[in-house]
Amino acid sequence: MPKFMAVYTGIPTNGPPPDMDEATIKRGMQAWMDWGFRNAGSIVENGGPLGRTKKVTKAGIEDIRNHMAGYTVVEAEDHDAAAKLFEDHPHFAIFPGDGVEIMPVMPIPTMPD
Repeated sequence: MPKFMAVYTGIPTNGPPPDMDEATIKRGMQAWMDWGFRNAGSIVENGGPLGRTKKVTKAGIEDIRNHMAGYTVVEAEDHDAAAKLFEDHPHFAIFPGDGVEIMPVMPIPTMPD
């Protein structure tokens, strides 16, 4: 079955917004766990939160900021089915996340003989 990487996106911060109360954080975490249990058969890798980013190029190494907040890898029949797994996800339904970007994990090309 095809695999898809889901990247949780948001505005770079150091933790939850200061105005988010503890009850909302608890409710959001429980909703996230419930989502995981409901979709356990599709989750290949739970993934996790992402930290600070370093970018390596020909010019060297630099610290950068991006909108990637975390990731999960799922299996689904097709791209649309994978995307449907994340409808109303707590990342943006409860937490202030921006969205979830879902992309196919492509096979590594093989070298011709």
